[in-house]
Amino acid sequence: MTESNLNLFHQYTCHLRLYKPALYSVRCALTVLLFQCTATAAIADELFGLGGMVQSQNAEKNDSSYSWQLEYREQLNEHFTASLSYLNEGHIPAHHRDGHSLQLWMNTDVVERRLALSVGVGPYYYFDTTVPSTSSTAYTNEHGFGAAFSLASILRTETPWLFQLRANWIQTFGRMNTVSALVGVGYQLDKPSQPKPSYDRQERWDQTCNNEITLLVGRTITNSFDSERSTALSIEYRRRLLNYLDWTLSWLHEGDNRLIRRDGVASQLWVVKNFMDERISLGLGAGAYLAIDQQANHYQDSDRVISAISTLTGSYHLTSRWSLRASWNRIVTNYDRDTDVIMGGVGYRF
Repeated sequence: MTESNLNLFHQYTCHLRLYKPALYSVRCALTVLLFQCTATAAIADELFGLGGMVQSQNAEKNDSSYSWQLEYREQLNEHFTASLSYLNEGHIPAHHRDGHSLQLWMNTDVVERRLALSVGVGPYYYFDTTVPSTSSTAYTNEHGFGAAFSLASILRTETPWLFQLRANWIQTFGRMNTVSALVGVGYQLDKPSQPKPSYDRQERWDQTCNNEITLLVGRTITNSFDSERSTALSIEYRRRLLNYLDWTLSWLHEGDNRLIRRDGVASQLWVVKNFMDERISLGLGAGAYLAIDQQANHYQDSDRVISAISTLTGSYHLTSRWSLRASWNRIVTNYDRDTDVIMGGVGYRF
């Protein structure tokens, strides 16, 4: 481990001593492993947007549709990369499916520092709006795990811009399988650089605001074949717990459409990371959503009160206090009322 990595490791352990010994021990072990993997080089993170076509297999009616994908990639060392992605598999007849995938990639350079080939594999959690087999309702929201296998070719330029050619095979074990081909553009979020002295990072930590209040407005889209829409409102309190860990408590009003009239409180834990001298922040959250849906006869079926929520978010810091934030929430229910709540707003940090 290099001297600069040792300084960073010492800085992390100083903060973690404020927390429980068990968490401190686990985090120390993970930090050592991370620095061992990345000690050979400082490699930037990448964000991609891709679009293309998807072909279904073993569905009720095999067909093709559009497909698009958002992907965040973080290179662990010269030959391995981790990625987190959202994949929309379009509108196959009787299936409107999308999902999240966490993949580990093995990379090899064809042209050094210019063209790389990668093969990736990982779990895929899907959300499928489909036709029920035994119910009289018009649709049902199915959730489940599958596997994602991918091949990618990435072309790097002398600028932060990147290009990717991609193929995905989604295997869902008895459900609809798909093959998709996509092409897209990426951006290198931070240029590779030598780590800064530990005292600089310590100073930025001390001066960073750890609390944030955000007001958001947007649209609720019900995951049905008709995609009923309504106006959504939210107020969110965000607390920074660790350098890469946030917690939020929020009130969410999903509006009133033909299928839902739902309000509630959500609590989430977030993995977050800052880029571009901490001007931009990206995060992924997951937690519980305690809500009352006046269209769902809650008082007769109390297990419908608690749902799961997962969120992708990004913020841009206008000043040290004010920021702009965009969030994409997915509400996951057990009574076929999944929704996407896409919002934007203004936050104040203190």
